[in-house]
Amino acid sequence: MDPISVAVERGGVAESRHRVHAVSVRDGDVVDARGNPELVTFMRSAAKPLQALLVVREYPDLTDEEVAIACASHGARPEQLDAVKALLARAWATEEELECGPVDGSRLRHNCSGKHAGMLAVCAARGWARENYRLRGHPLQEAILAEIAEIAGVPSGEMPLAVDGCGVVTFALPLRRMALAFARLARGEREGAERIVASMTALPELVEGPGWAATEVMLARPGAVAKGGAEGVLCVGLPDGTGMVFKAEDGATRSVLPAAAHVLGISAHAEVAIENSRGDEVGRLRAEAD
Repeated sequence: MDPISVAVERGGVAESRHRVHAVSVRDGDVVDARGNPELVTFMRSAAKPLQALLVVREYPDLTDEEVAIACASHGARPEQLDAVKALLARAWATEEELECGPVDGSRLRHNCSGKHAGMLAVCAARGWARENYRLRGHPLQEAILAEIAEIAGVPSGEMPLAVDGCGVVTFALPLRRMALAFARLARGEREGAERIVASMTALPELVEGPGWAATEVMLARPGAVAKGGAEGVLCVGLPDGTGMVFKAEDGATRSVLPAAAHVLGISAHAEVAIENSRGDEVGRLRAEAD
C-alpha cells in the first residue's frame, strides 16, 4: 500500500502534499503498512523513552515529572524546567555540565536538557566520567546502543549511527524495528519500561506540549505512549502491545499528526489548522482517504 498522503490546503487549493510512511507491528509481525516498512531512518528524539530506561533503573524513586522530562522534547515551560532541575540534582550536577547547546543563553532551555540531565544521573550512579558523556565510545552511549539494539532486535554493529541535534548519538533503524521497539516498550518487556510508560502517559503535556503530535496522541488515546523526533518521526505504543511508527518522507513534522490521527481514528486531529502570523486560520492539513 502507498504511503499516506497529507494534503496542505489553502483557499480550497491543495498547494502541496506530504507522503507519510506508517507501519504497525504486533507480536513481532507487521500487521499494517502504508509505504515501506523497511525504510531506514534515524529515530532522533523518538528514542528518548528507550534512552531513559537506564536512568529509571538506577533511580527507582524518581517522580513522574523526572521520568517524563528525561523522555521529553520540551518547550522550556516553567514546569518543564523545574523537572529538569530536579533531575540534575539527582546527579549533583549543574547546568554547565549539560552538553547540549544553549538556547537563549541557557542550556536548561534546550529541548533535550531533560534527556541530558538523565544521562548525567546515570553517569553519577555508575561512576562514569561526566565529561564527553554525549560522545560515541563513552560507556554511557555504548550502554544505550546495546539497549536500543536489544529492544529493536538488531545487532548493534549493524545499526548506522550519527550525531543528533543536541550532540548525542542517534540511531538508524528500519521503520518496522522502531515499531517493534515501541511495541515492546508498551508491553513492558524491558526492565524499567512500565515505569517509563506510566510516567509519560500520566504527564503527556510535560513530554512535548499542546499541539505536538506525541502529546495529542497520548491525550486522545489514554494508555498509549508516544514520542516524536526531528525530520517527521512519531513512534507510538498502544496498550494492546501494538507498536506504530510514522515517518514523513520529506521530513515535514507538521504532516505526522494528521497521518497518525487518520490511522488511529482520532477525529479531533484528522485535520490540523494552518495559521498565519496573525493567528488567523488560513488553511488545513488533512490525510487523504485511502
